[in-house]
Amino acid sequence: MSVMQSGTQMVKLKSGTKGLVRLFYLDEHRTCIRWRPSRKSEKAKIVIDSIYKVTEGRQSEIFHRHAEGNFDPSCCFTIYHGNHMESLDLITSNPEEARTWITGLKYLMAGISDEDSLAKRQRTHDHWVKQTFEEADKNGDGLLNIEEIHQLMHKLNVNLPRRKVRQMFQEADTDENQGTLNFEEFSVFYKMMSLRRDLYLLLLSYSDKKDHLTVEELAQFLKVEQKMNNVTPECCLDIIQKFEVSEENKKQNVLGIEGFTNFMRSPACDIFNPLHCEVHQDMDQPLCNYFIASSHNTYLTGDQLLSQSRAEMYARVLQDGCRCIEVDCWDGPDGEPVVHHGYTLTSKILFRDVAETINKYAFIKNEFPVILSIENHCSIQQQKKIAQYLKEIFGDKLDLSSVITGDSRQLPSPQNLKGKILVKGKKLPYSLGADAEEGEVSDEDSADEIEDDCKLKPCYNNGATEHQVESFIRTKLESLIKESQIRDKEDPDSFTVRALLKATHEGLNVNLKQNLDTKEGGKKSHSRSLMGNFGKHKKAVKAASKYHSASDEEEGQQNSSGKEMGQLHRLARRRKTVKLCRALSDLVVYTNSVAAQDIVDDGSTGNVLSFSETRAHQAVQQKAEQFMLYNQKQLTRVYPSAYRIDSSNFNPLPYWNVGCQLVALNYQTEGRVMQLNEAKFRVNGNCGYVLKPQQMCKGTFNPYSADPLPASPKKQLILKIISGQQLPKPPDSMLGDRGEIIDPFVEVEIIGLPVDCCKDQTRVVDDNGFNPVWEETLTFTIHMPEIALVRFLVWDHDPIGRDFVGQRTLAFSSLVPGYRHVYLEGLTEASIFVHITINEIYGKWSPLILNPSYTILHFLGATKNKQLIGLRGLFNKNPKHNSAETSGHYVRKRSIGDRILRRTASAPAKGRKKSKMGFLEATEIKDSASEPVDLKDREGVVRRTSRSLQARPASMPVDKYLLAGLPCPEDETAQDAQGKENFYSTEVRVTGQNDVCLRL
Repeated sequence: MSVMQSGTQMVKLKSGTKGLVRLFYLDEHRTCIRWRPSRKSEKAKIVIDSIYKVTEGRQSEIFHRHAEGNFDPSCCFTIYHGNHMESLDLITSNPEEARTWITGLKYLMAGISDEDSLAKRQRTHDHWVKQTFEEADKNGDGLLNIEEIHQLMHKLNVNLPRRKVRQMFQEADTDENQGTLNFEEFSVFYKMMSLRRDLYLLLLSYSDKKDHLTVEELAQFLKVEQKMNNVTPECCLDIIQKFEVSEENKKQNVLGIEGFTNFMRSPACDIFNPLHCEVHQDMDQPLCNYFIASSHNTYLTGDQLLSQSRAEMYARVLQDGCRCIEVDCWDGPDGEPVVHHGYTLTSKILFRDVAETINKYAFIKNEFPVILSIENHCSIQQQKKIAQYLKEIFGDKLDLSSVITGDSRQLPSPQNLKGKILVKGKKLPYSLGADAEEGEVSDEDSADEIEDDCKLKPCYNNGATEHQVESFIRTKLESLIKESQIRDKEDPDSFTVRALLKATHEGLNVNLKQNLDTKEGGKKSHSRSLMGNFGKHKKAVKAASKYHSASDEEEGQQNSSGKEMGQLHRLARRRKTVKLCRALSDLVVYTNSVAAQDIVDDGSTGNVLSFSETRAHQAVQQKAEQFMLYNQKQLTRVYPSAYRIDSSNFNPLPYWNVGCQLVALNYQTEGRVMQLNEAKFRVNGNCGYVLKPQQMCKGTFNPYSADPLPASPKKQLILKIISGQQLPKPPDSMLGDRGEIIDPFVEVEIIGLPVDCCKDQTRVVDDNGFNPVWEETLTFTIHMPEIALVRFLVWDHDPIGRDFVGQRTLAFSSLVPGYRHVYLEGLTEASIFVHITINEIYGKWSPLILNPSYTILHFLGATKNKQLIGLRGLFNKNPKHNSAETSGHYVRKRSIGDRILRRTASAPAKGRKKSKMGFLEATEIKDSASEPVDLKDREGVVRRTSRSLQARPASMPVDKYLLAGLPCPEDETAQDAQGKENFYSTEVRVTGQNDVCLRL
């Protein structure tokens, strides 16, 4: 450690350069590696917590690129770190130095992984205070004067009178060196500044106005407020010994304000249920009864056009809890299959390296099964090589002969499949016979979704070199992705990837054409450029839209003669076949990839239906209940559209809501969607398997209904947002630390079934990010709490909009009642202090005994005629049938105008009434700028409004009167044509406090 802290000169290898000599050293807190000189200054560091692994020798891609370099392998090592598995490739002057660093880093990583949550929180807090002191010490003399303290106050978002700051400064300044604070004195000053009024008042209320809690008073607090069971005197004494700072208080067995603050800010009072850090759900049910954490294009580190493919990405996602990973296999040189994204410029990695990485990391964090989703684009010879590697490397992990399912018609359970790797891929049809070595299977892989004109083809006969093409695409792509990120970070509508692709293609064509015209003196080039004519594709899409909706779901169905030719054309393009070898087919047991048109209701199990998001979207919108029934027997995988070349993610909610198990996301792309995914799977020890609610496993319900589960009790969440602590300036603040002190407010969002999706927010607290106090209560009603997520967001209010400060997303079922801290992800000390109460609400159908006949019909399936529609019908397009089914719960996304308003809207000010908005991401239906915006009221009823919304008293029962004028659901279809006009012309007049005049 001492050698690493004193520093070592090493060569830092970079792609495209010869290498840079830098001094690398471990900081004094042993929390990060730094180097100098560097243009990044303070940002030139790698945090030890972010390191995934350290490899010896010349193993990385950068080392392979510098193959001509005469480096001794014993002097080389690579550090993989960060979410994108970035590599830091280093060369020391002798093997001993390399050995020192490799051993030291592995020791530090092991210590961090073994550290308990309390020790880690204390370590990060101490490091944060020390780092804050060092950054405030501008001249580096180890002392802070009063002016440096004032600057620090502004940086920490503290708006205290200068007189008060000077008073605390003088009280903390106790040594001989008057007028400055050393680190110990600064720690005292910081504690004085951090004394929290909310916690002090809470302590007083349980201590009979004393400044400490006795053992009995602490026990009373834990039982009454924190809802803890089995609170014993020994438990309370242990808390006092662990968290109390004063030795005097420890002797007297009392907890003072400082110890109480430490306890309340510890993991013991975190909002997340500590029992959910371990696997606690029933793991003996069939695989189809679980949501399974799934990754798409697992090997990629970034976008789908140019980014690097790395085997280390498999190590990262497997350790993060992902259990379904994707491997795209293509023919490689020398008979060796490679993994990369087809028809793009992404780099290639050997299939063997991928398999070895998966084998090494599959079961480090948990033993539940891993599903290997293979997209096979290889020749028969290289398919045999893939099968050979899988058998050699995985060995017994592929042997499923000993797995007992109990029922041959049921899939095995995660418990039965522990330590096993399931190969998901195509299987040869049984009609071929066991002696056939190869056969034809349908090919509907995601690489084939993009039309041929939009694929990158490795032909440069137009005069452009690969380097020119890659350079142009990279510049264009980077500028477009930057443009896509200039938006509200919480806007669910990601940048239109089709537009991104279109602009890239068209721009490239124009650029290359100009270059060639100049080169050839205006001579017309007949050869097609590397990226085909996107205009042609655009016309084709436009023509196809006359016959098709946004989904490609209509295959396999015969339509009217006007559409037949288009159908046949699409079918011919889609129903391509590929050759599959027997060796690879035989490895597929419970996870046979099938297309929608291949589904036959023959009672067989082990089929995995693969859908792109656009095709799955149609099935969800049209036949949600039947889709849910299908997912009770088989697995469904939904993956992002091939047009998402920026590796953005789609909204997974609609697919989770109908029970789709494998909703595959781009794990390399941070943001809202991955935060929702992480929250969903953290609920069961982050093992990658979360049990679906019982209602999704048996029977059915309409997830889009205003009351989807009338016979089940609902949950009421009462959230008191009390205060915030050490909220930083927004990360994208233009002025950084020099900017204004923030004006924070909190937004709470419920995410789940459409009827549950809503949000509410507090007022704004001006000029205080260090300890703002809101003391506001928000109330939510949740119909299906088992799948609901709760998202806490902190915003900085701005006159022209709002800036994102931080967030934390949790599963509703993981919330713990009582006084809790919500720590914002990725921010060391920032938190919100809340009080949580959860009640049960019984609706008009509960208790069940009130209406047993309805309940029996509901669970036995009163609409059995709907359930018995063939599985093939589930995936066929039938928009007319859909209109009657969905008319009662139709929700539109925000219009363009509303999105602009949302970006620029002010946060709720003091005294202004809050409105609750529906989470319109829950159902993804096309935007329409001219159509009105839909909002939900507090009961989850969809309210359709005109251009503007006017505030009204909360007590005014408008919705009750509005609903009285609407037609019954069974009459709704018949009255659709006339009813729409009447509905839009509804007028409500308020004539008194409780009098409402309704005119149609």
